[in-house]
Amino acid sequence: MALKTIQAPLPGTFYRKPAPDQPPFKVEGDAVALGDTVGLIEVMKTFTPVVAEVTGKLAAFHVENEAPVMAGQPLYDLET
Repeated sequence: MALKTIQAPLPGTFYRKPAPDQPPFKVEGDAVALGDTVGLIEVMKTFTPVVAEVTGKLAAFHVENEAPVMAGQPLYDLET
């Protein structure tokens, strides 16, 4: 299996959960299908989904929940 690092498409705050009281979209070890939402990036109260462009297994996150990110920064690794 190959490891693919997925990068942030834009700068903002990365959220691994849809809301503070809800479970994460995905956790390490989860299967990820094409089109699955893995997280959200918030910029000025606008939330943009981070959607999987390939299928695989989520190997690791590089960013914690509610952490600031820059465009191009690694978000997570997928085993493809």
